[in-house]
Amino acid sequence: MTATESGSAEATTGVPFTLNGTDLEAEDGELLIEACERNGVHIPRFCYHNRMRPVGMCRMCLVEVDTGRGPSLQPSCMLPVTPEMKVETESEATKQAQDGVLEFLLTNHPLDCPVCDKGGECPLQDNAYAFGPGESRFVEEKRHYEKPIPISDLVHLDRERCILCDRCTRFASEVAGDPLIHFIDRGSSTQVNTFPDHPFSSYFSGNTVQICPVGALTAAPYRFKARPWDLDAVESTATVDASGARVVLQSSQNRVVRMLGVDSDAVNWSWLSDKDRFSYEAANSENRITEPMVRSGDGFRPTRWTDAARAAARAMRIDPDRVAVIGGARLSLESQYAWAKLVKGVVGTDHVDAQLGDGLPAALALGLPRATIDEVCRPGGIIVLMAADPKEELATLYLRIRHAVVEDGATLIEITPRETSLSDLAAISLRSSPGTVGQVLAAIAEERLDDAVGSVDSLQLRRTRSMLTGNRPVSVVYGRSNLAESARYTADAVGGLRRICPDAVYLPALRRSNINGALEMGLTPGFLPGGVRNREPFVDHWASTPDFEGKDTDGILRAAVAGEIDTLVLLGADPIDDFPDSHLAREAFEHIDTVIAVDSFKTASSSRADIFLPVAMYGEADGTFCNAEARLSPLSAKVTAPGLARPDWMIAAELSAAIGPDLGFDSLDGLRAEMSAIVPSLVAVDWSALATADDGPLLRSERNWDLEFGDAASAPPSSSYGLRLVVDRKLWDMGTMVQNSPSLAGLPQRAELHLSPSDVHLMDVVDNDFVTIDQGDISFDLPFVIDPTVAPRTAWLPARLPGFDVRELLSAGRSITNIRVRGPEST
Repeated sequence: MTATESGSAEATTGVPFTLNGTDLEAEDGELLIEACERNGVHIPRFCYHNRMRPVGMCRMCLVEVDTGRGPSLQPSCMLPVTPEMKVETESEATKQAQDGVLEFLLTNHPLDCPVCDKGGECPLQDNAYAFGPGESRFVEEKRHYEKPIPISDLVHLDRERCILCDRCTRFASEVAGDPLIHFIDRGSSTQVNTFPDHPFSSYFSGNTVQICPVGALTAAPYRFKARPWDLDAVESTATVDASGARVVLQSSQNRVVRMLGVDSDAVNWSWLSDKDRFSYEAANSENRITEPMVRSGDGFRPTRWTDAARAAARAMRIDPDRVAVIGGARLSLESQYAWAKLVKGVVGTDHVDAQLGDGLPAALALGLPRATIDEVCRPGGIIVLMAADPKEELATLYLRIRHAVVEDGATLIEITPRETSLSDLAAISLRSSPGTVGQVLAAIAEERLDDAVGSVDSLQLRRTRSMLTGNRPVSVVYGRSNLAESARYTADAVGGLRRICPDAVYLPALRRSNINGALEMGLTPGFLPGGVRNREPFVDHWASTPDFEGKDTDGILRAAVAGEIDTLVLLGADPIDDFPDSHLAREAFEHIDTVIAVDSFKTASSSRADIFLPVAMYGEADGTFCNAEARLSPLSAKVTAPGLARPDWMIAAELSAAIGPDLGFDSLDGLRAEMSAIVPSLVAVDWSALATADDGPLLRSERNWDLEFGDAASAPPSSSYGLRLVVDRKLWDMGTMVQNSPSLAGLPQRAELHLSPSDVHLMDVVDNDFVTIDQGDISFDLPFVIDPTVAPRTAWLPARLPGFDVRELLSAGRSITNIRVRGPEST
C-alpha cells in the first residue's frame, strides 16, 4: 500500500521477482539485498549498511541474477529489484564467488581471533565459516603493520585487520559530516588511516567501532575488557542528553563495560555520540559515593540509612515556603513522579525546578504542539533551528537533522547568534545578535521587511517569510541558544513564529537528560504531574497540593540569599558549578541552614551538603525515560548498585514515610499504577511492553495552549562595553559525568574567547596571544581565537571549560551581557 498525496491509500502492485525458484514481490525501488532479507534469505555482506549509501566495495554480496539477458554475478547491495528478475543465491556460481571473495579477504588478514576484541561477534568469522572455502591456498607471510595506532583518544586502529569495506569512511563523511578518516596509499598498500596532525576527533567516532565488520577499529575504553560470550545485555536508553538514544548495556562481573547503539527508527538509527557511548565509566569511578553521610566538622562521616533519612525528614518538616528543591533531570520518570509527590504533596512546597536557569518557561516547553523527530526530519519539510548547536547539546538529533537536509530534501532555516555545525547546510542563516531574535521574528510576522533588524538585512527577512508562508510543513527546534541573554527573547521569537506559521509543530531542544520527563512530572513551579494546574485528579491520591506558586532556580537562590530558604534539596544538581550566575549560587549556599544532596559524587554543591544520600546510577535501576519528543523508552538495571546506593524513588518513599504520610506505594509496579491512574498522558501506557517495544509510545495529551505573547522585547543598547556575549555549551566540558569517566576527562579543550576578524582588527590585537575582558570591576586575561563564524560585535565563549569560568561574567538579572575586550597592554 502506498499513500497518495491527498492522504488516501490505494492498492498498488509490488515488483514481481523470483528468488531461488519462489515468486515474490519487492517494494518499488527496493535493493535486492533488502528484498531478499525481508523474505528470509540472508545474503552475506561486509560493506553494506542499511543506514548508508551502498558502494559495492567488498563484493561479498555477489549473487547470480538474470534480468532477461542471461544469468550473471551482480552485487545485490547495488541492484534495485526489477520486474521478472530471477535471483539465485544458492547456485554454484554464487558459492564460488563467495569462496573467492573470502579467500582474497583472508590473504593478509591476521589469524588473531583469540586476542581480537571482535572475536566471537565478527561477521568475517561468521561468513568465513558459513560461506568460505574452509582452507587457504596462500602460504606467504602476511602483511604486518604497527599495532595498534591510536587515531584518537577513544579509537585504536589495527590496520592489518582492515578489509577496506569503506564503512568507517562513509560514516564519517556521509553521516557525521566529519571526514577525518580516509583511504590512503594505492593498490595493495591501500589502508584506512587519518592524515598527520588530523586525529579522528569526531564526536561520533565510536560508531565506526560498532559498524566495523572486523576488529580493525576498537574502542579504547572496552579494549581487552571482556569477551562477547562473557557479556550479559539488556536494552536501555542513553541519558547524557534529552535525545533518548536507544542502547544496549553490556556487563561483565557486575560492571557495565560497553554500550552499543540500537537501531530505533524513530530516534537514533543506532548512532550514538561518544558521550552517550562511553560515559558509563562514571558509574565505576573510584570517586563515587556509595553510603549515606552526614556532615562532621569540615568533612563527612558515614551513617545508617535510617539515621540519614530521619535527619533529612526533620529538615524538610518545616514551613513549606522555606523548603526548596533544585534538580531532577537525571531521574527516571517514576522517580520524578515520586519526588514531585513528596515535595508537592507531602512537604507542600512548590519551590521545585529541574532546569537550573538554562531552560525555558515550563508553559513554553509543555504547551506547544509537540513535534516528533520524524516530523522534524520529514522529507521535503522546513526545519527552523532556533537553539544552540545541536551537535554540541543534542548530538544524535544533529545526525537526524543533517540526514534530513543532505539526503531527504528538507530545508533548514537557522536563526542563531552564531554559526552552528549545520550552517553550511542551511538555506537561510539569520544571525540574530543577542537580544534581537524576538524582534527579527516580529518583523517577519508583521511584514516589516524593508529595514534591517540588527545584523539581519531586508533580503533575508523577505526570503524567510516567503519560505515560512509557503505550503510546506514547518517544524521548529527551539531552545536557549545563548545563556548570556534572557529566556524572554526565545519566548518572543516563538510568539513571532506562531503568528507566521500557525500550523507549525515544535520540538524543545532542552539539553538536560530527562528534563522533558521532569517537566511532565511537575518538577517545575506552578505545575503538577501531567503538565496540569488542576488539583482535582490528585485529591484522592495526594495528601495535599501546594497553596502557592513557587520559584524557579533563580528565585530559589535569591530567596536563600534573603534568608527565606532554610532547607535545600539537590537532586543530582550542582548549582554552584552549573547555574549560569555563579556569584548568586555561591552566595546562596552561605545562607542555607541545611543542604540535602541526593547524588553519586561530591560536586562543588554537594560537598557543602549536611546530609548526603547516595543514589543508584545509570544501569543500576529500572525506570522510564521521556525524550525531547515525549517518547517513552526503558531505563534498565543491568548491574547491582554498589554499597548502599538506592534508586531515587525509594529514597523519596523513605523520606515520605519519615515525614508522614507515606507515598502509598512500595514497588515500581505500584508507583506506575498510580501514575497511570492520575497523570492523563500516562493512562494508556503499557509499562510491561516498554522494554520490548521497537520505539516506545509517545505521550500525547493534546496540547496547543493559548499562550500569551506580548510585543517583542527590545534589547538594551550596547554600552561602552562594546561586544555582546554569546555563551553556550560544548559536548566535552567539565560536567560531572565527563570528569568521572577516565576516557573522557581529558577531552574538554581549554577556554578561549572567539572573536570576529573585524573586531580583532579594530582592537589591534592580532599579534597577541591574550586579550583582557573587562566588565565593571571584573577583569580577566584569556586566550582568544579569530573566528569567522562569530558575528561582528559579538564574542563567543562556551561555558564550563577548563581555564576560565565564563559564568563570572553572567548575572541572572541581566537581559543581555556586554563585555569590553582589549589588548593586555591597552588602557
